[in-house]
Amino acid sequence: MKKILPFLILLIVVALGLIYPTSEVTTVADAKAFDTGDTAWLLVSTALVLLMTPGLAFFYGGMVRKKNVISTMLQSFVCMGLITVIWVIFGFSLAFGEDIGGVIGNPATFFMMKGTLGNASWSLMPTVPLILFAMFQLKFAVITPALITGAFAERIKFNSYLIFLCLFMVFIYSPLAHLTWHPDGLLFQKGVLDFAGGTVVHMSAGWAALASALYLKKRNAPDHTPARVSYVILGTGLLWFGWFGFNAGSAGGAGFLAAHALTTTTTASAAAAMAWIFFDMFRGKKPSAIGACIGAVVGLVAITPAAGYVTVPHSLIIGIVAAVVSNLVVIWRSRTSIDDTLDVFPCHGVGGMVGMLLTGVFATQNVNSANTTGNGLFFGDTKLFIIQLVALVGVSVFAFAGAFLLLKVTDLISPLRVSEEEEALGLDMSQHDEEL
Repeated sequence: MKKILPFLILLIVVALGLIYPTSEVTTVADAKAFDTGDTAWLLVSTALVLLMTPGLAFFYGGMVRKKNVISTMLQSFVCMGLITVIWVIFGFSLAFGEDIGGVIGNPATFFMMKGTLGNASWSLMPTVPLILFAMFQLKFAVITPALITGAFAERIKFNSYLIFLCLFMVFIYSPLAHLTWHPDGLLFQKGVLDFAGGTVVHMSAGWAALASALYLKKRNAPDHTPARVSYVILGTGLLWFGWFGFNAGSAGGAGFLAAHALTTTTTASAAAAMAWIFFDMFRGKKPSAIGACIGAVVGLVAITPAAGYVTVPHSLIIGIVAAVVSNLVVIWRSRTSIDDTLDVFPCHGVGGMVGMLLTGVFATQNVNSANTTGNGLFFGDTKLFIIQLVALVGVSVFAFAGAFLLLKVTDLISPLRVSEEEEALGLDMSQHDEEL
C-alpha cells in the first residue's frame, strides 16, 4: 500500500486537472487596469522569494554533518514541489478564499485556480493580476515549512516529513495566512500589522520547530561539526537577495513603499549581522562566518513584519535588538536538553516575535498611512503595541500546540523518527541512498 499510495495521489492530481480545467475567463466590470510596473515588480519579487528556498537549503545544508547534507537540502527543495501542488488545488483558497468565520477560506473559491484568468485581482493588490498574487503568496507558503526542517534535521524519516508538510500547510499555515492577511481575517480586522510574515511565516515556523525538537527528542550524537561553512555563506547571500522580493514585494507595487521596505530590509540585516559578531566578541568568542550569517538572517526575520511600517533608523534598532536577544536564547537553548539542531526557534521564532513587538513600538503612519492602523508605543500610542502583543501570544499558542498535535498525528500514521542505525549511517544513505 505504501508503494501504491504516491502513484494514486499523482493519478488523482491528473484526474483533477482533466475534470477542472478552469479555462473560463473572469471579467470584472469595475476592475482597475493592471499596472505594468507593479506587475513587473511582483513577477520579479515572486522569482526572488522562490530563490530563498534553495538559499535556505544551502544555509541549513552547510550546518549539518556531511552524512546529512543531501537529506537536509532535499527537505527544503521538496517543499517547492509538494506545497505548490497543494496550493494550486485548494491551498490558495484556504488562505485567501471566501471568508469562513474570519479564520479560514472556502476551499472551493479558487479550487484548481478557478477564477484567476481574466482581469480578476486581489482587493489589496488591485493593480496586478490575481494569478500573480496567488503565485507570489505561494512562495511564502513554500518556504515556511522548509524553515522548520532545521529543528529536526538529522533524525526524521523523509516519508513522514512529507505527511507533516501537508498537515502543517492545511491546519496551521493557511489559517494564519487568512487570519492575518485576508481583509476579513480576525487578526487583520483587529488591526494586527504583519507586513510580510512575522506571524504567518516566522513565528509559525519557529514555534513548530520548538514543538518538533521537543517531540522528536535529542539526536543520539547531537554534537557535530558543520559540513560546509561555504554553503552557509552562499545560502545567506541567496536568502538576503531573495528577501528583497519577500519584503519589498509585499508592498504590492513598484512605488515608494517597495523602495522603503527594501531599504529597511537591507539596514536591519546589516545591523544584525554586525551585532551578532560584536556580541560574540564581547563574550570572548572569535568572530565567525556562521555567526555573521546567522545574525544577518535574524535581522531579515525581525524586520519582515515591520519593513513597510518603520523608519530606517528604527530598522537598525530592530536588527540589533533581535540579534542580541536571539543570541541570548541560543545560549540558553544550548544549556538545556532541547535539541533544536540548527536553532530555528531562537532565530526564526524569537526573531519573528521581536519583530512583531517592535512593530508595535516603532510603526508610524508617516511611512505607511494607508495601511498602518496606528502609531507605535514610541510615538505615545499604546493601542497598537497591545494589539501586537495579544496577537503574538495567540499565534504562539496556536502554532506550538497545533504543530505538536500534528506531529503526534503524523507519528501515528507513519513513525517520524529514524532508527538508531539509520541515524548513525546518516540520512543521505538511509533515506535516499545518496551521498555527498
